[in-house]
Amino acid sequence: MRYQVKALASGVMQDLVVEAGNEQDLREQLRQKGMQLIAARPADRMRLPALSKKGFQLSLFTQELIALLDAGLTLIEAVETLKEKAEADEHGAVLGRMIESLYEGLPLSRVMGKMPEHFPPLYVATVGSAEKTGHLADALKRYHHYETRLQGVRKKIVSALVYPLVIITIGGGIMLFLLFYVIPKFSQIYASMRNLPFAAQLMLWWGELVHKQGLILFAGIIGSISVAVMLLRSPAVKGRLKEMFWRLPKIAQYQRLFALTRFYRTVGLLLSGGLSIIAAMELAAQLLPPGMKLALTQAITDIRTGQSLSATLPRYALTTPVSERLLRVGEQSGELATMFERAAQFCDEELDRAIEMFTRLFEPILMLVIGVLIGTIVFLLYMPIFELAGNMQ
Repeated sequence: MRYQVKALASGVMQDLVVEAGNEQDLREQLRQKGMQLIAARPADRMRLPALSKKGFQLSLFTQELIALLDAGLTLIEAVETLKEKAEADEHGAVLGRMIESLYEGLPLSRVMGKMPEHFPPLYVATVGSAEKTGHLADALKRYHHYETRLQGVRKKIVSALVYPLVIITIGGGIMLFLLFYVIPKFSQIYASMRNLPFAAQLMLWWGELVHKQGLILFAGIIGSISVAVMLLRSPAVKGRLKEMFWRLPKIAQYQRLFALTRFYRTVGLLLSGGLSIIAAMELAAQLLPPGMKLALTQAITDIRTGQSLSATLPRYALTTPVSERLLRVGEQSGELATMFERAAQFCDEELDRAIEMFTRLFEPILMLVIGVLIGTIVFLLYMPIFELAGNMQ
């Protein structure tokens, strides 16, 4: 398999095309040549130009910067190396602005803080805390691990919703086919009959309606679906639906759990970078829903007065039973950062179980509903025939 490779050799970034069986084989080949792999992708992979990413790619930038810093390059050398191989797009422009600001003597955190559209506050805070300790690569690794874990949770939630959406789409297509093609054709069997059963009269009425106004009906259905999709994409409607969705009792519980996962993991990341507990929680507060954010603000006020963290957060419903015990242990042992991360892992596991339960229950129920709807249409098609055959005996 051919790979398009970015590799570092003697402090110089090179673009190569390498034949390798897999990524491990690729790394070994580069290592034998004295090169360090920075990034790789299959060279023959089809990519549509319209779908290619042209904006600033934070995740790619982070991974490449970590590799260059670990290879011994200084910060400016690393960013310049990335700029040399960057395309003349937004990604390259951001790197160019970073280099100019770094040569002006500004710290990296301030440089990134000037570009909030590309670097989120948490990223800037992580870099800022690393500048105090001098371990930028380690801090970026922690942030990358943090983002990877959160992306993993998001992907699990999205993948759990994909299958139901596919089933709804296929089931809706089958129902439209039955309503606008099968039933009109089938209803002609009853056109010349008298004293028809109710089901046959219903089929005949629908068939005649489709023959006369079928195009308008079909256009109306497609138009309604299009309008519904457009409304769902509007921020106001989307926000309202989200608000209604999160108010459902069980769903609200899982939203709280997901928010706590992000909160614990963010605070753990910032504590590992050297921030104080108050500063870490104030920065992580922006990741919480409004109600939990208000509760955290009140909790921070109490903690400032000298109250313990493990006693304050439970009072404002910002813990789970497991995380409460872990935070208590973390305070006693001085390993709060580690315990926050463990608390996030326990929340992850509970979310995984909830997603698995959702897919096990919701998918069969959805299949049953669609099956009943399609089965009802088929039943209405054949029921008149059975009634007429029974009357002839």
